[in-house]
Amino acid sequence: MEAKAYARYIRISPRKVQIVCDLIRDRDVDTAMAILMNTPKSASEPLIKLLKSAVANAENNFSMDHDKLYVSEVFATAGPILKRMRPASKGRGYRINKRTSHVTIAVAEKE
Repeated sequence: MEAKAYARYIRISPRKVQIVCDLIRDRDVDTAMAILMNTPKSASEPLIKLLKSAVANAENNFSMDHDKLYVSEVFATAGPILKRMRPASKGRGYRINKRTSHVTIAVAEKE
């Protein structure tokens, strides 16, 4: 049994989020939380909130034991891109892509 939590439309590139996701995959929940608290990446703050939500879902909705929980699945996919223009020379405009992410975390009990 897995408990999942989703964060959608996070205003950070999925490439940057994926770096932090790789750090916590297949770790127990307390270790993953400690890693996220001490990682100086901007993606760690929304992932802390998301991990807390997934743990709360597991405990309240599925009656799982907190001590046996581990991060079974975590990934970031691309959301919609906000397209903006930056003025350039000779009347041109250079495009700026402001990327968004959808992040999924699943926690499960160790057997």
